[in-house]
Amino acid sequence: SPYSSLPPPRTPPPPPACVFGCGSLLPSWASRLPLFLFRFGSPGSLASAEMAAAAAICGQDEPAPRDPEGAAAAAGGGVERLDLGDGRAALVAGGKRSVYLMECEPVWGCVATPGRGGEMEDACAAVPRFADVPVRLLARRRDLDGLGLDADALRLPSHLFAVFDGHGGAEVSNYCRERLHVVLSKELRRPPSDLGEMSDVDMKEHWDDLFTRCFQTVDDEVSGLASRLVHGQPRSDPIAAENVGSTAVAVVVCSSHVVVANCGDSRIVLSRGKEPVALSIDQKPDRKDERARIEAAGGKVIQWNGHRVSGILAMSRSIGDRYLKPYIIPKPEVTIVPRAKDDDCLILASDGLWDVVSNEEACKVARRQIQQWHKNNSVTTSSSDGGDGSTDPAAQAAADYLTRLALKKGSQDNITVIVVDLKPRRKPKNNS
Repeated sequence: SPYSSLPPPRTPPPPPACVFGCGSLLPSWASRLPLFLFRFGSPGSLASAEMAAAAAICGQDEPAPRDPEGAAAAAGGGVERLDLGDGRAALVAGGKRSVYLMECEPVWGCVATPGRGGEMEDACAAVPRFADVPVRLLARRRDLDGLGLDADALRLPSHLFAVFDGHGGAEVSNYCRERLHVVLSKELRRPPSDLGEMSDVDMKEHWDDLFTRCFQTVDDEVSGLASRLVHGQPRSDPIAAENVGSTAVAVVVCSSHVVVANCGDSRIVLSRGKEPVALSIDQKPDRKDERARIEAAGGKVIQWNGHRVSGILAMSRSIGDRYLKPYIIPKPEVTIVPRAKDDDCLILASDGLWDVVSNEEACKVARRQIQQWHKNNSVTTSSSDGGDGSTDPAAQAAADYLTRLALKKGSQDNITVIVVDLKPRRKPKNNS
């Protein structure tokens, strides 16, 4: 095995009961590298206890698509009611590859290390049940009305995971870690206008607008264009120098869908079946559409140790970096993908991982490590409710292994990895 020289993954200690926390750790495989292990617990339920959903229908045998649009198209649309027995019922997204899960909270593992990159500028967040998502943002009214449900009142508990790769300093990435989920939660709680009979395109545009307002608000606060509260007092000064910024890749995990917003060159990949599905596209200055946008705004893309905006920044979008505006913008690209029965896990990471590990290899490693942990321990991850919204030793083993693999392959940057297990009720398997 090409990974045989890597030491076996550790079983981590139980996480502290907090939303954001960190501890220092020096495992044997990185005795010379300070490792910061961020662990997140549940902040308590923010969602209604009765909120819907759980049922999986059989998947199809066709290969999983490798791009965001293909992933969304493969899952189909529409909603049906499925009898789960014992007086329980669930909403099932139409299309044989889609699922709705009842009161199922994902479990995850997270590792963040400066690696060989010097100062730690990455940050990450995991916030279970951070908000309720109106189901009207994920399903058409006529599909819900046909089931005798109040489409405007139904909401799904949702969970947020995010990675922020800072540059020029850690101020912006740390601010995003503390602030992005708060702003997004407020956006989701805003009284919705009459959504009418929305098509899939309309829903996508609504999510685009929602995330754009969220990212722009955080960017304005970072840049000093909007006031923020500090110890109860409003302040409007920039939180960092003009050359400090951060990427932001965030995913909202609902029982039926995952919704991704990406700004920069961090990345999220879905392991579906045994295939990787890229849920974000790196925003680089050498992307044809991004280069055209930058040049239309009066900027230049210069080849200087890679393609860079004004010869400086190696990404084309970020939060912060006010000295490169309007060429650098905080507007995210949004992808909505219905969940499927054969979805295994999500991998969010900074480019410290993706620079040296491919999507295919990352998914293969994560899937194998999760299954191997369950095989070795002969237990399911969590109780019968499908997950408690907390760190998990199997997902932690996968995140830990991916980090060590990136270091072994020579990554020169900070490395942050979150692995979200979308199948918390697993049974041991003999192979992957």
